[in-house]
Amino acid sequence: MQITFVAKDPGSEPSGSPTLYRTDRDSWLVQGWMVTDPAALAAMDIPEGETCVEIPDRLVPFFRQT
Repeated sequence: MQITFVAKDPGSEPSGSPTLYRTDRDSWLVQGWMVTDPAALAAMDIPEGETCVEIPDRLVPFFRQT
């Protein structure tokens, strides 16, 4: 898989801030804050082998086809 940097969260700290990447497989990679809230995780019923991350609304404008 090849990845291309798209954007870092402009309102976050420079280190560890949420980041978007585009892949050569017509998909996105999202670096974000790990969701650890037990109630939220239980409500999503995430299957084994999958996870979720939280990103801020201010990154949504960067979701576009490139």
